[in-house]
Amino acid sequence: MTSRVRTTLAAVGATALIALFGAPAIASTGQQSLTTSAADSPSTSDTQPPSAVEDFAYPNAASILKDKGIKLIKGDGHITLADCDQGSQQIRISTVKGETADQQATYCFQATAKTGYLTLELPHVFYLRAADHPFTASLTPQDPTQGTPAGPTQQVDVAKGGFKSVGEGTAAGTPTTLVEIRVTG
Repeated sequence: MTSRVRTTLAAVGATALIALFGAPAIASTGQQSLTTSAADSPSTSDTQPPSAVEDFAYPNAASILKDKGIKLIKGDGHITLADCDQGSQQIRISTVKGETADQQATYCFQATAKTGYLTLELPHVFYLRAADHPFTASLTPQDPTQGTPAGPTQQVDVAKGGFKSVGEGTAAGTPTTLVEIRVTG
């Protein structure tokens, strides 16, 4: 063997021995220096990392409800509330702007995938429009005098580039609340 190969093999072997036997010693030495007395140590709940379980809650939902009058509950992140832009391919939901509700007239949503869902509560919906993604809307009819559910949830499919009148937008229609949007393609 050439001396260059021997030198390289010796260096690799030394590195392997240090990694094998030296790392546990270094780790245990570092561990001892971090140990504190029971009186000085924080409680168990302070030392545990936060949970990594996703609950799919819509971010900043409380401030969006206050500012825009729409209750966004949860979703998979593939449908998000967006500023309405006539040049964008968006899902558009039109509502009757009531005296007591702090609602906008139209809400726009951006779909970023071929599938996705968003649960929400948006009362007085009368018009649904799809752009580049077909979707299914789940709507609950409301008792106009009490604002409580007046029947089972209904599914309405809106084709790509299509629109549907719902609730108060139909002949003899009653108020409806949009409770889910599900992109289907």
